[in-house]
Amino acid sequence: MNNPKDRPGFLKRLQAKWKLNSLFQVVMVLVVFACTGFTILFIKNPILDFFGVERGEESDMLNTVLYLLLVLPLYQIFLLIYGFIFGQFSFFWEKEKQIFHRMGRLFQSKKK
Repeated sequence: MNNPKDRPGFLKRLQAKWKLNSLFQVVMVLVVFACTGFTILFIKNPILDFFGVERGEESDMLNTVLYLLLVLPLYQIFLLIYGFIFGQFSFFWEKEKQIFHRMGRLFQSKKK
C-alpha cells in the first residue's frame, strides 16, 4: 500500500506539473499569482465604477460582461508584468501563448 509520506509534497508536484527547474521557481510563480490577484482585487472596483457599473442584482449580468471584457485581460497583462519583475516572464509568456492558442481554436471553423 502507498505510504502518504512517500508522496512528493505540494510544491514538488507543482514543479513537475509546470516543468520548472527548482522549488524557488515554483515559489516565485506562486508569488506572481498572488501579486496579480491582489492587484486585480484593488483595481477591479475603480475600473467598474469608471464605466458606471451599478452594484446590485439587476446589474449582475452587465457586471459580469464588463468584468470579462475589462478586468480579465488586465489580469493577463499583470501576470506578464509581475512575471517579468520576479524573473518568471518566460513561464507566463508560454502560458499566455497556450491560452491564446486555445481561444483561437474556439473561433476556427470546424472542417469536415
